[in-house]
Amino acid sequence: MTKPDKASTNFNLILIMVSDLTRNKLRVLLYLMVIVSAMAVILSSHHNRQQVIALEDLMQEKDELDVEWRNLVLEQRALTEHNRIENLVEKQLGMYRPTADDEVVVRLK
Repeated sequence: MTKPDKASTNFNLILIMVSDLTRNKLRVLLYLMVIVSAMAVILSSHHNRQQVIALEDLMQEKDELDVEWRNLVLEQRALTEHNRIENLVEKQLGMYRPTADDEVVVRLK
């Protein structure tokens, strides 16, 4: 029995891989396109989720501002009622609505 020759059994793995890749260029290209497509789907899904979260935050803020605006409108209506203003004028400023006897008519010629 003879020893097997080292040169015949020593395979260069990198050379084998490169030769296989160059023989099957279309398959390698398709494989790379599948990988790139998968990464694009992952990135777009992540971006979409971030946008949905931002939209939900903005919608919640809009609802809070809407409630605050309604409360301010109610407060404005309460503060500008005529009866309230007349009471404040009478109490704080001592003013009253003039009677017919208190009215003075000025004629201009």
